[in-house]
Amino acid sequence: MKNLLWILMAGLSLSPVAQAAMLKSHHFDGNNLVLTTDEGLVTLSGYGEGALAVHYANEGVKQLPSFALDETAALVRGSLLKQDGKLMYRLPELTVAIQSSPLKLSFFHEGEQILAEESGLFVQDNIRGFRFELEADEKLIGGGQRVLGMDRRGHRLPLYNKASYGYTTHAEQMYYGLPAVMSSNKYALVFDNSATGWMDLGKTQSDVLQFEAQGGRTAYLVAAGSNYPQVIENLTAATGRQPLPPRWALGNFASRFGYHTEQEARDTVDTFAKEDYPLDAIVLDLYWFGKDVQGHMGNLDWDREAWPTPEKMIADFSDKGVSTILITEPFVLTSSKRWDEAVKAGALAENFAAEPKIFDFYFGNTGLIDVFSPKGQQWFWGIYETLMKQGVGGWWGDLGEPEVHPHDTVHAVGSADEIHNAYGHEWARLLYEGLTQAQPDKRPMIMMRSGFVGSQRFGMIPWTGDVSRSWGGLKPQVELSLQMGLLGLGYTHSDLGGFAGGEQFDAEMYTRWMQYGVFQPVYRPHAQENIAPEPVFHDQHTRDILRQYVKLRYRLLPYNYTLAYQNSLTGMPLMRPLMFENEADISLFEQKDAYLWGDALLVAPVTEPGVKSVAVQLPKGVWFDYFTGKRYEGGRRVDVPVTLQTIPVLVRAGSFIPMAIEPQKADGELASSRDYRTDKLQLDFYFDPEVSQSKGEMFDDDGITADNLQSGNFEIISFNSSLKGDELSLNLQSRGKPQYADGRAIQLRVLQLADKPVSVALNGQSVPWQWQDGVLTVNTSLQGVDAVQRLTIKI
Repeated sequence: MKNLLWILMAGLSLSPVAQAAMLKSHHFDGNNLVLTTDEGLVTLSGYGEGALAVHYANEGVKQLPSFALDETAALVRGSLLKQDGKLMYRLPELTVAIQSSPLKLSFFHEGEQILAEESGLFVQDNIRGFRFELEADEKLIGGGQRVLGMDRRGHRLPLYNKASYGYTTHAEQMYYGLPAVMSSNKYALVFDNSATGWMDLGKTQSDVLQFEAQGGRTAYLVAAGSNYPQVIENLTAATGRQPLPPRWALGNFASRFGYHTEQEARDTVDTFAKEDYPLDAIVLDLYWFGKDVQGHMGNLDWDREAWPTPEKMIADFSDKGVSTILITEPFVLTSSKRWDEAVKAGALAENFAAEPKIFDFYFGNTGLIDVFSPKGQQWFWGIYETLMKQGVGGWWGDLGEPEVHPHDTVHAVGSADEIHNAYGHEWARLLYEGLTQAQPDKRPMIMMRSGFVGSQRFGMIPWTGDVSRSWGGLKPQVELSLQMGLLGLGYTHSDLGGFAGGEQFDAEMYTRWMQYGVFQPVYRPHAQENIAPEPVFHDQHTRDILRQYVKLRYRLLPYNYTLAYQNSLTGMPLMRPLMFENEADISLFEQKDAYLWGDALLVAPVTEPGVKSVAVQLPKGVWFDYFTGKRYEGGRRVDVPVTLQTIPVLVRAGSFIPMAIEPQKADGELASSRDYRTDKLQLDFYFDPEVSQSKGEMFDDDGITADNLQSGNFEIISFNSSLKGDELSLNLQSRGKPQYADGRAIQLRVLQLADKPVSVALNGQSVPWQWQDGVLTVNTSLQGVDAVQRLTIKI
């Protein structure tokens, strides 16, 4: 380490630290490059094409395990050579230059330096961290859930997961922070340290990025790429990728705080059916284990007075296509029915006297389950296993920051301050690993409020916490989801309609939030019960508008499920920032009012009342209003007219959008995702003469089985378009394992044609076709392995 005269920690001046380390020797330990210095060891571990983990293990400095790195990820051994007096360690897309005296690491992509240690590691008493150089014009996304704008440079961010009840348009500290950044210089930097700390993004010194923590692991991870998606792919090669969720998780949820009785839950599901709303899940908040908000947390068993036949209820819901999701919390109240049991099992975190740590918080006098200890994990999993056997289909972990976590709480691997930010991460791990061992063929569905970098590999689906039920609460939701998705947490979503507060129902605000929700990862209205969060309990006008949006969500399942597949394959988030479209335009780095939902759709939520039009910054190309068909030239800002029935949703010209056909159901019969099959598929192609070539794809499988991606038990349908002169060719090809023995019937629609086609041929043969209002419709099919259809249109 260079001689740091003073290190600022939370505004306090510290004593000088030791001189910088000197490199003495190096060797390979398996696929790891190990540097031996006069202060200890530095281990460099390669992942994928362009990610490198760096772990400083100085003598006498306590280390914790890595939480960010995927333990199952394969290590990649780079090539080592000496150049200009420095060691150069190279992966295909990332090179680190190792200066020996004093030790300093600098990182390069394609010959250009993208990042360098400024003073590298510093350690002073229990404070440790790293310093990196920042370029003058560099912008930084990162820090996880905060409401600060997309570019977080110039901020000093606390790293301590903490509830932010009722937040609106500004929040510096929230439920799920990330000690990580993504730079406009095309790298991601993760501090693999779970302790309480700070991330100073050029606030104290404008040209220095400094990470500080009260203990924890002295390690970081760098990932690089030629573009932002490649950075994400290389980052998640090291931190892990989201397992494919069950397809039903992309459907509609009934959720509130909360359903008090079994009868109320049953009546709610019946109301969705009566109102002709599809439904895939019902979420039961804390009243399933106690009649009051306070005094019962930790019971973690059914209150049989209010829920007399839960097993039958769950089975009845399942028969209708509805999964039951239960809330659990990691707190066990001393007044709960399981307190003595938890103490006897040794399941609780301890105090300095090695006794169960007891403290007060809103819900009562409590202890905290130690999810880091084998005893705590075993006891907690035993409860989940019992509920799983009763048929519970999904899991909701709340208050997992933990919401209250006294500093003198001792866990199996360290103190509260050392491991606080990894608590939710380890909770998700124990649940995910238990479920995958107990139900190896079934995909877990796990919602959690808090976690760490890499928690996505345990199937974690985060949400943005107890947001204000207001326009101010709606405004930051795109920013929050984009920030999390860019660093691996691609399913981050909001409580639709807002959760906290609100004295009167604001139909316009609620409608706008629910419309936006169609194009976010999880469609889950949730709120305090003084105003119903479920659309089926509101006025006729609101119900009629939102019914069509919920059904649109279901019709888009083939498109949305393909986004889920792409996320599991490469880490690409479902919600994508506009900066992906033109990385040279640095102004797009800060765009948070609109986003891409996959490659085909651009969405700009309406976040103000009384709006008649929304200004949208369109990327280059041609775009069509999804609802009206109006054509826009991109590369400029346009005003998109809206009514209460519409929000700006624009389709990229040349896009293919696969859509399910709405099922025919009897009155009062509930529809769910299992009814929106793709054996009968509508495929919309958005034609424009300015687009000479385009492509798309659709992923399909059974929607349930856990190892489909690994076993190859899925089907990919690829779509390609080619325009040459007056001839438009559309190619459809199936690859992989066909999902329907009788094949797939496809209604292919070509939209935005200016004139009636001259002729239409399928595989060189004339076929029947329809022409109406600028839409060409042709019926075709794909059947069997590697089936191909070629449609040729003379225009």
